[in-house]
Amino acid sequence: MTNKKITIKDGQSNNEAELPVLESILGPDVVDIRALEKDLGYLSHDPGFMATSSCESKITFIDGNEGKLWYRGYPIEELAEKSNFIETAYLLLNDKLPNNNELELFSKNISSSYNVDPAIKNIIEVFDKSSHPMAIMTACLSYLSAKYHDNIDIQNKDYRYKSTINLISSVPVISAWILNYILSEQFQEPSEKRSIAENFINMAFPKLDPDQKNLSSKAMDIIFLLHADHEQNASTSTVRLSGSSETSPYAAIAAGISTLWGPTHGGANEAVINMLEEIKNSDKDVEHYINMAKDKENTFRLMGFGHRIYKNYDPRAKIIQKIAHEYLSQLDNTNPNKPLFDIAMKLEKFALEDDYFVSRKLYPNVDFYSGIVLKAIGIPQSMYTVIFALARTVGWVAHWNEMIEDKNFRIGRPRQLYTGKNKTSYRDIKDR
Repeated sequence: MTNKKITIKDGQSNNEAELPVLESILGPDVVDIRALEKDLGYLSHDPGFMATSSCESKITFIDGNEGKLWYRGYPIEELAEKSNFIETAYLLLNDKLPNNNELELFSKNISSSYNVDPAIKNIIEVFDKSSHPMAIMTACLSYLSAKYHDNIDIQNKDYRYKSTINLISSVPVISAWILNYILSEQFQEPSEKRSIAENFINMAFPKLDPDQKNLSSKAMDIIFLLHADHEQNASTSTVRLSGSSETSPYAAIAAGISTLWGPTHGGANEAVINMLEEIKNSDKDVEHYINMAKDKENTFRLMGFGHRIYKNYDPRAKIIQKIAHEYLSQLDNTNPNKPLFDIAMKLEKFALEDDYFVSRKLYPNVDFYSGIVLKAIGIPQSMYTVIFALARTVGWVAHWNEMIEDKNFRIGRPRQLYTGKNKTSYRDIKDR
């Protein structure tokens, strides 16, 4: 905190409120408005919380105008090039990169927790195979919250660490089992010798050629790393708000998964593939759809372009763009997905070269490319958001731990602007 303060004066009563300014390491400083109601009788109003700092965090920094995304101070570009998902998970949880011994122990703790309760398979099989995988995943997490309900002790560091490791280990295995089920494949078992990404690919596609498994695992590892955290987004804020009631961490993560399911959050990459399919099945060319997107009177929108936070190129998109191109270069003309990818590349060319998109900074975002890569790997479209949840579990538990250790930790309780009726007297039903 600095000594700087902002004084707000009520023009009607001439009363004043002095609000301290909290200093940020990066990004805008924050005005602490907690005295606003006590001193002046007012609340702030911020629909969508776009101008409100809800917590103090040291985990992730985003500068949307500059296109920056840093995990614990490390640019995402460096981590994607030099690190991996497991090491990055350690970084997000511990505020430092591990040494060899720390990484070995962390990896061992994760792999030894792959033994997920087999009863989860029974829960998965209760669902119809056409059910959305995110609904199945939420049910599985609810089961885990019931299984581990009796010993909840969130103030205990050992409990939090065990819960954290168990969640990071269990969600990928459950995700692979859900995919096995919807593809009518036999449930596969994880191997302690494999990383999270290797396990997922080997469990999801047991018949895949070994070289392709290796290539897919590397791509998936980077996808997991890129989606591991993204500051105070809707699902992370949900996990924090849910966890603030001191509920089970499994229940808090289930709440986060439910929020992530929304089409404007984790479901955006599904919308990209739907758009590409629409264009492919149309008798119109790509330029026709580009012109439709430019037309303000037209309701058509290009999915996977632009970002609510990033007003510059999404740094994750540049990384996954390279992966996408590497995958696409391996497809021959007989591949059924080739026309879809050709359309995607034409859209990308327009977005990077057309003044309409460049001037509005409507660059392809991470959802545009992640949908393409997941499609190339062979992941069914309905599973895309599950992959997102698998990766984001790391960020969720990192924020959950940070919140509990915060000296200001308390249950979340947003306020409201009431616009309903004033006091109304009850009338007997015969008089209404």
